Amino acid sequence: MGYLIIGLGNIGAEYVDTRHNIGFMVLDQLAALQKTSFVTDKLGMVATCEYQGCTLYLLKPTTYMNLSGRSVCHWLGHTRIHVIHSLVIVDDVALPFGKLRMKARGSAAGHNGLKNIEAFLGTQAYPRLRMGIGSNFPKGRRADYVLAPFTAEEQKALPASMAQACQMILSFCASGIGPTMERYNNLTPQ
Repeated sequence: MGYLIIGLGNIGAEYVDTRHNIGFMVLDQLAALQKTSFVTDKLGMVATCEYQGCTLYLLKPTTYMNLSGRSVCHWLGHTRIHVIHSLVIVDDVALPFGKLRMKARGSAAGHNGLKNIEAFLGTQAYPRLRMGIGSNFPKGRRADYVLAPFTAEEQKALPASMAQACQMILSFCASGIGPTMERYNNLTPQ
C-alpha cells in the first residue's frame, strides 16, 4: 500500500521557517526520522520510505503554495495512489498555535493552497492535517502574518507540535484516518 504525504509551502530562501511553510517543515522532520532525503523531481521534491509495510511518498510541491494542486494531481497519478490515501499538511489560522486537527474532508477555509488542490481534484474529500498557527494579526494583514517567521516563543513550542504531526502521519498510514483522529485530535502537543 502506498501513501502520498504532501507538505504545503513555498520554495525559496525567503520562505524558509515561515508559518506558511509548516508543511515543508513537518516533512523535513519526518524524512529525518525515517532516514530518507528529498530529491528534486517533476513539480516537487520527493522522498520515499517504508513504514510498517507501507511505502510513503513525501512530497513538497515546487509549484508555490497557490498552485499546489498541479503537483498533487501529478504525483497522485504518477504513484497511482488513491486520493483517500493522501494527506495534505497545511497551516491553519483558524486553529490556535500548536493545535493539530486531522480531517477526512472539508472546505479550503480561505487557504489558497487548499483551494487549488480542490480545483485540480474536483473534490473537497481528501484528508488533511491542519497545523494551527494562530491568528494574531490585524484585519487585512493575514498574508503578512502567514509569510512571516515564527516568533521566538513559537519556535520553542514548535518541536513538540511537529513531533506530534509526525506521529499523526505515521498513524494515518498504519492505522487509518478514523483511529488517528480519535487518538490525536484533542491532544495538546507536549
